[in-house]
Amino acid sequence: MDVVEGVDALRAEHGRLFVVIGVFDGLHLGHVYLLEHLRSEAERHAARPTVITFDHHPDEVIRGAAPPFLLNPGERLELLAAAGVQVAVVQHFDDRVRHTPYDAFVHRIGSRVDLAGFLMTPDAAFGFERRGTPETVAALGARDGFDVVVVPQVNTDGQTISSSEIRRLIADGDLAGASGLLGRPYAVVGDGSPIDAGGTLVRFEMPVALPPAGAYPATVEGGGGAQAGEAVVHEDGQLTLPGTRADGTLRVVFSSGRLPRFGPPATIRRS
Repeated sequence: MDVVEGVDALRAEHGRLFVVIGVFDGLHLGHVYLLEHLRSEAERHAARPTVITFDHHPDEVIRGAAPPFLLNPGERLELLAAAGVQVAVVQHFDDRVRHTPYDAFVHRIGSRVDLAGFLMTPDAAFGFERRGTPETVAALGARDGFDVVVVPQVNTDGQTISSSEIRRLIADGDLAGASGLLGRPYAVVGDGSPIDAGGTLVRFEMPVALPPAGAYPATVEGGGGAQAGEAVVHEDGQLTLPGTRADGTLRVVFSSGRLPRFGPPATIRRS
């Protein structure tokens, strides 16, 4: 998978692209469904399946505060690659991007690559004031020569699959429910450092979704291995690993949920 730092870094050599735009926080089963359609439509249009996502949550700029993340940015790229995405554009989201009209944003893409089309859901929208709806983007495509394919939302057992619902389940302590919508056990990635009291403190680069204060069975991955243990969430939001002394990047997997529904690891290239 080619990783491109923003749409302005797209080049003709990236090929003919069929695109979906989204945060893709969590890479949950709804995203997996969307990416399956992306691969199918890209193949039908003789194009490369492409995701345009963001370096941080747009709500940080739009609302002044972003929800806690469900997925480490590096893991998000790995899962996108494993799901068959061939090009991932990581767009920096700032006030300039926020105020960019949807047609200008589309032009920035189409002026750099052969744009085959967009995949959207009925409620999807992008661009200033969210005016880039399936209807307006389709009208633009009819003029400029690209397609818009709209796929319905997906749910499971009548339950909507969304990042906000998964955050709610985690906040309620329902890790099994959250893992069921993710399609894999819930995990967080942070920087571990041993503490004097024994064990390890895990710090996070950005706010992450954590369950209520308490002790949870978990597997700690890092340092070339994995070990079963316990993850303790404190009232102040800190995460510690009693009985585990480790440093460096750690992945703490809460012990619930199903196995991933993704393929084997894929190569990620940055351009």
